Amino acid sequence: MQASLCAPRFVALDFGVCSYHARASSTLHFKSSWGLLAAIGLSKNTRFIAASARQGIHTDGKEPPTMISAPERRIVAVGDLHGDLRQTKRALRVAGVLSDDEQDNWTGGTTVLVQVGDILDRGPDEIAILSLLWHLTEQARSKGGAVFQVHGNHETMNVSHEFNDTPDCGFEDSQHFVDYCNERHDGHWHTAFVQWRLEWPEWKKSRFESSTWLPFWNVFKVRKKMDARVLLFSPGGPLALELSRHGVVLKINDWLFAHGGLLPHHVAYGLEKMNSEVSNWMKGGAYNGKQPFIATKGFDSIVWSRLYSRKTKEIPQPKVSMEFACAVLQQTLDAVKAKGLVIGHTPQVNGANSECDGKVWRIDVGMSRGVLNATPQVIEIVGDEVKVLSCQKEDSH
Repeated sequence: MQASLCAPRFVALDFGVCSYHARASSTLHFKSSWGLLAAIGLSKNTRFIAASARQGIHTDGKEPPTMISAPERRIVAVGDLHGDLRQTKRALRVAGVLSDDEQDNWTGGTTVLVQVGDILDRGPDEIAILSLLWHLTEQARSKGGAVFQVHGNHETMNVSHEFNDTPDCGFEDSQHFVDYCNERHDGHWHTAFVQWRLEWPEWKKSRFESSTWLPFWNVFKVRKKMDARVLLFSPGGPLALELSRHGVVLKINDWLFAHGGLLPHHVAYGLEKMNSEVSNWMKGGAYNGKQPFIATKGFDSIVWSRLYSRKTKEIPQPKVSMEFACAVLQQTLDAVKAKGLVIGHTPQVNGANSECDGKVWRIDVGMSRGVLNATPQVIEIVGDEVKVLSCQKEDSH
């Protein structure tokens, strides 16, 4: 499955609701450049639940934010994307926040979009997805909406140089971006990052057609790709800095969003403290020179926990009943005055679903072609109602 994603390819992108033709030195002389894209007209084909225009979206003022107030807003949450741009766009269109044309504009109005981590690894389009989400963040803000992300274990693994699940095409994607930044944007990484979502198909196609043949295992070729990825994702590196804008947990109104799970000891430690420590680590700042453990390492960390996401017989960590897991969840929710938790991390072979009387929603459906190639699904939260949105159906719960 992974090989089909990584092989040089022409991919047909579906621009319908639920279809691009593109075939799919490591030293980067980055310069500071924070220019924005020119204003782009938004599609009139919007899908959103009417909300009070007078009630804005307010954060806690921290960087990255932890607590968000978005009264009366429609919230949509998207699970693990794992480097598959085509499936990502399908999911965003199902969510009603992405236009059905090649402009990829925000159509969600005042909707709040949350992506719960694992954008990286297992596919070739990671940087294009990050660039697309940045583009949507800017557009959503201008329309009264918002886009938020929390980190998964694959984001923290890449920043700590754990490339266990990075396929060869992921390393190639890093090298392509580094070369593109240097050659087309004179090392201005942010300008290159913003434009990458539009220009990567032609760039990769030209590089594939002009490249001289070398065996895939050629040591110089492998080293160059590895160096490029290390350069981008090392703490303080360009894409690590981009990731540092996000934390590992969010509370939006009465709902919590995390990748693996949230436990009582995380709350006791401090959600804002964990987000700040992870962000500072990704920026290359001082955290005793170590990766923040409670948030990003260990089976019960926020990005790795599977307590709420598997049935008893499947849980690899200390085997506990779902009743026990629900009791832990209730204790966690009570501690932060929340009504529910939305998580990803563990593919749900039967689609997005809930446990603990609807208090935990598991939304990693394995949509990436590097995972299960499942039909994209997202969840929509409006008031107290949670709905699964799919290309094929809409299920009310």
